[in-house]
Amino acid sequence: MDNTSQCIFGFHPTAVRIEDVVDTVLRQVRSLKDGVGLLVTPNIDHVAQLRKNQCFRNAYENAEIVLCDGFPVHYYALAKGLRVHRITGCELVNRLFSRSELLLGHRLFFVVDSERTKAAIKRWAHELDFEEQVMVHVPPFGFDADASTSAELAKIIRGHATTILVMAVGAPRSEIFVESYRHLLPSCWAICVGQAVKAFLGIVTRAPPVVRVLHAEWLWRLFQEPRRLLPRYVRAAVSFTCAVLVDFRRS
Repeated sequence: MDNTSQCIFGFHPTAVRIEDVVDTVLRQVRSLKDGVGLLVTPNIDHVAQLRKNQCFRNAYENAEIVLCDGFPVHYYALAKGLRVHRITGCELVNRLFSRSELLLGHRLFFVVDSERTKAAIKRWAHELDFEEQVMVHVPPFGFDADASTSAELAKIIRGHATTILVMAVGAPRSEIFVESYRHLLPSCWAICVGQAVKAFLGIVTRAPPVVRVLHAEWLWRLFQEPRRLLPRYVRAAVSFTCAVLVDFRRS
């Protein structure tokens, strides 16, 4: 298979099982030469934003691990002949944070969207008895548009000697921050997982297993936040359809 056939929407999904991703992140210590290993989880909203955001595309181009999160993205990858698995951000976070025996060897830094999420992470770290290894930061609104604020955040992350950076402030802010300030960040895994951290902590209710089997998580989230998500889903669906047509013609 040539590089074109292995590429969808301008990125290359990683053909890996979730067990391998978890082992890689938790067992592979990144060296100074390795630098930041960015992990992204594309869904249809990501694909829609990739069409118009060059900084977001740069982040995807330099990502080390690209996991098909959204089921339409996964099915399209399969249709293109890519032998990849669907790995959602929620599933990845659950698997990672359940391996407490391996997490104890890491220094975690969470960038989250609210004090409520920060408090929940602090409680989780206290229960596992590794508060000293966990740091949580709630950046001010619009931090991604302020170079000095973002640079200071990167330096704080570096000062913590972070080995796993969890970006949970949504796309494309999380991915663009890592890509733009990787020169200031420590050698670490940077995982961009959005709402998955809140689902793991129980702040938002994850879809029941039967809903996940039917690939209807999006509908579950829509029922929870219809006013915020309906316009976003409609725009993303239209843009994703256009992206499929363009990508299909190109290939």
